[in-house]
Amino acid sequence: MALITSAGVGSGLDLESIISATLAAENTPKLQAFAEKEESIQVELSSLGEVKSAMSKLQDTIEKLADIDNFNKRVANIQQPVSDEGDLISVTPTSDISPGDFNIEVIELAQGSRATSNDGLFSSTDDVVSASGGTLSFAAGDKNFDLTLDAGATLADLRDAINDSDDNFGVTANIINTGSESKLVLSSSVSGTGNDLVITNDNAELDNVSTVANAGGAGGLAIAPEDQAQDAVIKVDGITITNDTNTFKDAVQDMTITAKRQSVDGETAKLSVDVDTESVTTLVNEFIANYNNLIGQVGLQTRIGKPLNSDATMRSFDSQLVNALSTEITGAGPFTSIFDIGLGIDKEGYLEKSSLVRSLNEAIDENYDDIGAAFAGENGIAVQLESLFDNYLDSKGIMNQRETNLNSQLDDIEDDVINHEYRMESLEAGLRQQYAGLDVLIAQMQSTQSYLSAQLSSLPGFTSS
Repeated sequence: MALITSAGVGSGLDLESIISATLAAENTPKLQAFAEKEESIQVELSSLGEVKSAMSKLQDTIEKLADIDNFNKRVANIQQPVSDEGDLISVTPTSDISPGDFNIEVIELAQGSRATSNDGLFSSTDDVVSASGGTLSFAAGDKNFDLTLDAGATLADLRDAINDSDDNFGVTANIINTGSESKLVLSSSVSGTGNDLVITNDNAELDNVSTVANAGGAGGLAIAPEDQAQDAVIKVDGITITNDTNTFKDAVQDMTITAKRQSVDGETAKLSVDVDTESVTTLVNEFIANYNNLIGQVGLQTRIGKPLNSDATMRSFDSQLVNALSTEITGAGPFTSIFDIGLGIDKEGYLEKSSLVRSLNEAIDENYDDIGAAFAGENGIAVQLESLFDNYLDSKGIMNQRETNLNSQLDDIEDDVINHEYRMESLEAGLRQQYAGLDVLIAQMQSTQSYLSAQLSSLPGFTSS
């Protein structure tokens, strides 16, 4: 039987209001409960997210403090000579270099060779260098490449072929026009004494663009004495050092010195290498700031009325954090606790710089090597904390498990809402079916009443009131 979609049409009763009220009495409390539960979970997720974010920031700093390399950095302070010529040197120290002071003078800069064509060989860039073509072979030091020219190649063609060659190891070709002739100039990037550019050929027609003629002897390209490849020469504290490039690696052990220009009148750059205490101080300050930010977040999210109030996970984490900071440090010289390196914890649980035992600056100045062990040693502060935070923040850590569980509850609520909506549809269908029968019955009774009233009114002596 088809359901009546406008209940009460037959009987005249307001059955739609009855159905709506019945559905609302069943539906509203359920939906409100779902909404309240969803909101509660979302608020808890948000609070966990704030704490987890603060944890992650501190974890990043802890990982840096747990890396001993961050305590072995060296800084090079260079006092360049006063000159309008620019910096004399640049320096890159490694963590292995011993601190010290040096005076550095640049005697000579390294250079590659430059070959120039002899006078009167070419009148213009259109002059043909080889009517039949051939191959030129370029070499400097241990580098080389070959270049094959087509028949009728011009001086300009040769220049372009050299510069465009994929095998070129560092030869640059240019043409200088003097007004009366064109000169080919080839510059090699290979520096160092004895590494002059050598160009040979397999066709005597190419002798004018070679440094060595096909039959032996000099070709048409020549390298002037001042254009020969040469070594770089520097003096470190008066000790002469040569190198085939301007970059001196380990001239001072574990340090790279790059010569930028030649010294004028014996001028020197003063180099001072020291441990990079500033970066360590910055890192410890970052640790204090991120630690206190986390403590503040945990305190905020566990207040009365907050979703993590009396939360077992937060209580456990707070306890483990205090225990990790309180663990005795071993193998770090005079440092056996955080108090020994100039840190302390106030009554509210925040880290602070303290001078009760010694200040952080004093600890760094007096026992710098032990500072690294205090944080990154086998039983160091950062190593202890690193293990704790991994337990909470790893992909299968406690915080991620909490978030996964809460998100699963949100999914369950979505399923519960869908199931509830289905039940409400079924309830409405049942109500309409029940009231449809009532509607028909009342309509029939009203019809019978009308019929009987009509019959009675036709009887003799019947008076309708």
